Amino acid sequence: MSEFLFQYGLFFAKTVTWIAAIVIVAAVLANVVHHLRAHATDHLEVKNLNHRFRELADGLKRALLSPEEWKRALKAHKAEDKARAKAHKAGTPTRPRVFVLDFHGDLHASAVASLREEISALLQVARPGDETLLRLESEGGVVHGYGLAASQLRRVREAGVKLTVAVDKVAASGGYLMACVADHILAAPFAVVGSIGVVGQLPNFNRLLKKHEIDYELHTAGEHKRTLTLFGENTAAGREKFRETLEDAHALFKSFIAQNRPQVDLARVATGDHWFGTRALDLKLVDELKTSDDYLLERSKDCDLYELRYKRHRGFAERLAGSLAGLRATLPF
Repeated sequence: MSEFLFQYGLFFAKTVTWIAAIVIVAAVLANVVHHLRAHATDHLEVKNLNHRFRELADGLKRALLSPEEWKRALKAHKAEDKARAKAHKAGTPTRPRVFVLDFHGDLHASAVASLREEISALLQVARPGDETLLRLESEGGVVHGYGLAASQLRRVREAGVKLTVAVDKVAASGGYLMACVADHILAAPFAVVGSIGVVGQLPNFNRLLKKHEIDYELHTAGEHKRTLTLFGENTAAGREKFRETLEDAHALFKSFIAQNRPQVDLARVATGDHWFGTRALDLKLVDELKTSDDYLLERSKDCDLYELRYKRHRGFAERLAGSLAGLRATLPF
């Protein structure tokens, strides 16, 4: 009888163990699926940067302060948090807000897809006294892509929300087209700024094709449907029209800067040259020498800082198409 009970108990223990293991695995899988589903749709992420700055400072304070001093610091934090929560609950917030956006530009200004959503979100909640800070990094790219990005920033100014642009590394060409929209432009001392010009280039393989007796035909309807080609024989008229298009884009670029930064001497800066931040300040291309980190740390003392980041879900097909597009972007079509 005791042997039977022992075997039964052993069987029961094994069964419970297996069931527990299955439940744990199922719970883990359910959590993974939930996480994937939550990130499988487009969504806006909001991060409180004040908390981040506090965590950085507290990590150092805890190591440097005595237990009594650390205790007093924690007490001060709690009192501050309580006061803010009380003001928030009463609907009378005492501090303005700074909405922090990031734009890392590529050739096609593809980040504008997220930028437009972030701006649409913040414009619906912005109050008088709020501000938008754009941390901008771009060497420029296609005219229509950066033109749209600049237009998105104009929405912020036209809504009466102060717009500050911070350039830590580079805002050149289309990047500066965006930056010039701001009420206030910050630049690190060695950030690259300017390059107010337009460029167009492509190789031509016509002589190579002729050498190997390869014919190439291009048929168009419309005198200027195609001015310069990769494989056809380019004409003087085609080159002239291409240069005319570049000059027109440059004229629009200069006109846009004149609208947004009338203090800039266009004759001096619209040459295609670029300058480091210190020189750009002298040329009035920027308003202040300061990194985005310094600016945010200062603003955190009297403002609530919120970093907005719109996450777009990209399926396998879209990611593949994006990779192919990036590969094609290296070709001069």
